[in-house]
Amino acid sequence: MKVYHSLSENMLTVNMLLSVFFLSGVSAGGCGGHQITFVITTPKSIVALNGSCLQVPCSFTVQVAENDFDRGEQTSAKWIPSNKDIFNISQGFNNDQINITGNIKQKNCTTVFSDIKSRQETEYFLRIVNSKFRATACSTPLQFTVQDSPEKPRIEPDLKDLKEHQSVTVTCSAFTPCPHSPPELTWNLQQDSLRQTEKNTDGTLTTKIQENITLSDTHDGYNIRCSARYPVIGGIKTSETEVTLSVSYAPKDTSASISPSGLVSAGSRVELSCSSRAKPPPRFTWFRNSEHGDMNVSVGKVYSFNATEGGKYYCVATNDLGKNRSSVILVTIKGNS
Repeated sequence: MKVYHSLSENMLTVNMLLSVFFLSGVSAGGCGGHQITFVITTPKSIVALNGSCLQVPCSFTVQVAENDFDRGEQTSAKWIPSNKDIFNISQGFNNDQINITGNIKQKNCTTVFSDIKSRQETEYFLRIVNSKFRATACSTPLQFTVQDSPEKPRIEPDLKDLKEHQSVTVTCSAFTPCPHSPPELTWNLQQDSLRQTEKNTDGTLTTKIQENITLSDTHDGYNIRCSARYPVIGGIKTSETEVTLSVSYAPKDTSASISPSGLVSAGSRVELSCSSRAKPPPRFTWFRNSEHGDMNVSVGKVYSFNATEGGKYYCVATNDLGKNRSSVILVTIKGNS
């Protein structure tokens, strides 16, 4: 019986120590060399826009009994800036300017910061207090960067290695720090592109517009411009991105020319030139019509020879995407009927 009595006393002592450990506030986040018991998780890089609002996805883990969150005790949670006493919940904020919208009992500390200002670029520590424990996430403060200018929108996919006849979905997307005021996206493609706001894997938001394009040679060198307009207190802030399409295509508009033009003297030098519009640049092959079929007579952009008899010639431009033939050009010798 003595052993059992001693064991009960030890268990009571441990329980008392645990209560002191949480209620003291020093258990949170490993501050002061204590074990980490309260840790928040937020996106690694958070950028806010001066004059807008900022929604910060946030969750946390804390080493306390689960039923401490389930019994209905009143739990207070506030963000405390680093220049205040981070162990004193009265030094924190939870109002219209800094509002914890997540359900703390579900370990969701998602927060909306309204009317962001440059001076808010500091560290914030989450403090939670209820009748069972008190804790501050000292080892994992919340910190974000405040910018005066919005980030440029992104145009995807990479538009540098495209081919004609290819169908591609072009997306313009912009980071959306404030879900209540998403940016307005416009571009020089179809203006009826549907705008939608999506949640990223880290809980942040992105607003995007999309357009499907079937590419042709006319799209090569075309500049796509996308603009994002962010409503902020006092006006609008705008950023823009421009990318140039690079589209490969088969030869087109192939033509042949002769110099000198008109009738030529027998034995005189004649130069035939071939031109075509293609990407990548084409290879040129020259053919002569004959009664035995078309004969390959030369390779290259220019075909030069001494004309001893008349004939009909044409060139073919070829690249990896296709070929295109010129119209026939006639070499006529003087005195020949």
